[in-house]
Amino acid sequence: MSLIIAPRVHDLGGFQVRRAVPSLQARSVGPFVFVDHMGPATFDAGRGVDVRPHPHIGLATVTFLWSGRITHRDTLGSVQDIEPGDVNWMTAGRGIAHSERTPPAMREQPHPLHGLQTWVALPRGVEETEPAFFHHAAATLPQQRRDGAWLRVVAGRAYGEESPVRVYADTLYVAIDLDAGAELALDDSHAQRALYVLEGDAQLDGVDIPAQHLVLLDPGTRPRLRAKTPLRAMLLGGEPLDGPRHMWWNFVSSSKERIEQAKLDWIEGRFGAIAGETEFIPLPDR
Repeated sequence: MSLIIAPRVHDLGGFQVRRAVPSLQARSVGPFVFVDHMGPATFDAGRGVDVRPHPHIGLATVTFLWSGRITHRDTLGSVQDIEPGDVNWMTAGRGIAHSERTPPAMREQPHPLHGLQTWVALPRGVEETEPAFFHHAAATLPQQRRDGAWLRVVAGRAYGEESPVRVYADTLYVAIDLDAGAELALDDSHAQRALYVLEGDAQLDGVDIPAQHLVLLDPGTRPRLRAKTPLRAMLLGGEPLDGPRHMWWNFVSSSKERIEQAKLDWIEGRFGAIAGETEFIPLPDR
């Protein structure tokens, strides 16, 4: 085990988001350039998530929930609810805008939310690919249950399984649920790996790991994860990026000039409209 990273915590009005990547210690882990842990939280009746329309380029967003429900809408015309165990994969490519909101029916009573949203930088050769949106229901993901462990291969490959989610680079993204006392050897088949503990008391090779922290794993090792209490974690990584990436607001690119163009495109309304939406997030003044 190498470095343990404490994420930065942001309060978004009713729930917390912890950002583990990028950080000073880890600008990326494999193709992942952004890792946000949402919740766990319980919203009062009448409240919920309201992420107004905003743009992306050069990346794919990946949303995975343990509880709650979010409605995704985008400029391609996609409208999709994501529920626990499902995967929403949105390839931004040359440009897309989307919104994420709690459905009205859920707001009628208190409701939970707990999940991870990550960004995957696209390889330079496909940074400008056509935008696309894919939804994969929970039942379509490869799963393994053994010795108190429940593994779900969300994207990429691991533990002899491969997710149906289309990826653009070798990817590792596995949801791990362990019963108290259960142990699991972590897959060692990828060049870069990290473990994010969402909930529970964990140990790696006998060393305590604090919950809601990211652990950068040494290459080629196969540490044993042990759950002292019921545990939820995500194992993530893959092949290193094929060059440096620039990140500004919601834009990721190998080119600073391309990001400047994306800023102008958003200001001038060239990303397109989202049906049913009248709001948008303006370009930050920074």
